[in-house]
Amino acid sequence: MIRVITFDLDDTLWDVRPALVKAEAAQNQWLRTNYPETLALQQSGELTRLRQQVFDEQPELAHNISGFRRAVLQLLLTECGVPVDQAREAAGQAFAAFIARRNEVELFPQAVPVLTELATQYRLGSLTNGNADVAKTPLGRFFDFALKAEDVGAAKPEPALFQHAMRESGVTAGQMVHVGDSHDHDVTGAHRAGVRSIWLTAPGQESPLADGIINCLSELPDALRRLNTGP
Repeated sequence: MIRVITFDLDDTLWDVRPALVKAEAAQNQWLRTNYPETLALQQSGELTRLRQQVFDEQPELAHNISGFRRAVLQLLLTECGVPVDQAREAAGQAFAAFIARRNEVELFPQAVPVLTELATQYRLGSLTNGNADVAKTPLGRFFDFALKAEDVGAAKPEPALFQHAMRESGVTAGQMVHVGDSHDHDVTGAHRAGVRSIWLTAPGQESPLADGIINCLSELPDALRRLNTGP
């Protein structure tokens, strides 16, 4: 029987785009106010080069989206002539402006009623490759635990997040189901960890790996009941 349900966050429980737009705007406003000399470099299209440089020099940040953003900000500042120590501190402050708005998410309308129902029957956890903090969103009260790729040093579809979730909740792979919108990350990752998955996707999609497919969160309770009662 299913005891634990884990959820992806971005584009599963909310549309990530509005939050990212607000967060980027807050970060860039902080930079314009405090380090206006960075504006020209940002507008020149050089950020792509800076991101690639950080990735080449610090590949360990591939699974640490927050650390990667801070490193890019620090490089941006140093390329504009800001001393290294000052740039490191300023990058942290610019990132703080970003992350403060990152959690101002716009929930899918079905999220609260579905989680309200499921929280009475299962333990709920979140597994994300991103840097949203579900505890700081309106959904935080529903979750027993939350794990990020940057916490464990590996992102979905690697099985590490799922394995950590099983240890955190004290269940076996057969007692856990993962719900997410990305086939590559969520469905494939769950499959690699031996965990069943439910894929939230557009109508008409098929998968040889997903144990259930839904087109709306409102369909999730029935999909879970089918998993619990099926062969």
